Amino acid sequence: MSRPIKRSLTLRGHRTSVSLEDDFWRAFRHIAEEKNIPINALAAQIDAERDLEAGLATAIRLYVLAYFRARASIGS
Repeated sequence: MSRPIKRSLTLRGHRTSVSLEDDFWRAFRHIAEEKNIPINALAAQIDAERDLEAGLATAIRLYVLAYFRARASIGS
């Protein structure tokens, strides 16, 4: 497992950064591509829906996990 790397995103016109491991970043980009939306739009959606107690990086990791868990249960 790789160490988190700081990645830049733009949310509602403002630059921000999140620290994500390579595997989570690749999965996050994959989801955005599958949904045919820009990665910044997906990040903004996650940001808007997240619990304010959780940071954006944590919210993205949980979103990625939930996304692939849901896909795995569909195939079961």
